Amino acid sequence: MKSLDKIPTRKIARAGSLVSTGIKLGGNYIKYYGEKAFNKDLTRDQLDEDNAKDIYDSLKRLKGSALKVAQMLSMEKNLLPKAYVDQFSLSQFSVPPLSAPLVRKLIRKYFGADPESIFDTFTSESVNAASIGQVHKATKNGKDLAVKIQYPGVASSISSDLTMIKPIALKMFNLKGTDTDKYFKEVEGKLLEETDYELELKQSKWIADRCKVIPDLLFPKFYPELSGEKILTMDWMQGKHLSEHAAQGSSSQEQNDLLGQTLWDFYMFQIHVLKKVHADPHPGNFLINSDLKLVALDFGCVKEIPEEFYEPYFELPKHQFSEDPKKFKDILRDLEILRADDTPEEIEYFTQLFGRMMKVLTLPFTKDDFDFGDSAFWKTINSLSEELSKDKRIRKMNGNRGSKHFLYINRTFFGLYNLLFDLKAKVKTENYLNYI
Repeated sequence: MKSLDKIPTRKIARAGSLVSTGIKLGGNYIKYYGEKAFNKDLTRDQLDEDNAKDIYDSLKRLKGSALKVAQMLSMEKNLLPKAYVDQFSLSQFSVPPLSAPLVRKLIRKYFGADPESIFDTFTSESVNAASIGQVHKATKNGKDLAVKIQYPGVASSISSDLTMIKPIALKMFNLKGTDTDKYFKEVEGKLLEETDYELELKQSKWIADRCKVIPDLLFPKFYPELSGEKILTMDWMQGKHLSEHAAQGSSSQEQNDLLGQTLWDFYMFQIHVLKKVHADPHPGNFLINSDLKLVALDFGCVKEIPEEFYEPYFELPKHQFSEDPKKFKDILRDLEILRADDTPEEIEYFTQLFGRMMKVLTLPFTKDDFDFGDSAFWKTINSLSEELSKDKRIRKMNGNRGSKHFLYINRTFFGLYNLLFDLKAKVKTENYLNYI
């Protein structure tokens, strides 16, 4: 994969890249409708593939928050056409790295010395490039190390990137009104935190120390003396990405259940005990080592769960709409799903809608044992998602509803569910209580 000698960091340059992409998309549409005129049976599949590739090619050059949004969207498998999910999923693993000369320049900038003066050995080519930084392998004093280097200009471009993305998001999610800014401020705040490697080091050590009671769960050791605001050094952890391990089918179902149980316990312990959670559960952030232990990586995105959100959110599984409509509506108001300016029609519609959604999505919390490989569970979720995507009433109603905390908490659960599905794991849902 070709490396990058520079990344556009100025607002004008980044906006220009997106404008160029827009011109390409216009050409794709002209081509599609020209062919459609002669072939009425032509589907949008090729158009989606062309558009998705052009958009991803632009975002991977920009990196930073623009690429991070693509990564987040790739986890929403029921939100976008398959072509977009397939392309955006590459942001989890396949991104062009910075060139070796640029990496050396950055290390000299932040450490005041060449990498060979700081480490015993240092690989000039990255072993993994993602949306905000890339990882190089190094050694020092006999230890194998992973050195994460942040791309230049990432933090300073977050605000302008989100300003460019905002009109698209408003249309995509049908957001209206003046209080939509709360969602963008939430995303902006979390992205800024992800660019602060000193904060990530503190969060990593804090969560690792408190979760060490969970068996079969490993964390890398971090080295503050070899880290800073834009460079983070930790132990090199050997293993395969969780989805890669699951796809190879090299372990038994019993072993996958154990891995799934460890993953579930890790998240439930964070959510219910720590009230802070690793909110970026995509496959690239978890490894399975040769001893079939789970390795947790990358704690740049950690979401704190305030009590005023935690209590009503986890009350939902206990109160089905059909059993206690008033209590259910009260919880929806606490979570800002039902709004003060809703019409009677909107109240009824969204109460029924979330009643159905919660009955499906909170099903794991209503059982002592839950099988995430159950095809019927996923078929119900996909069927409901497809039904809602075709419901024209949703497009007519204000989509701006729900606490800002839903963004990262729901993202956490959907990511967790998908990882458990990859393993086809059956878990004991209250097993984490053994570690309190």
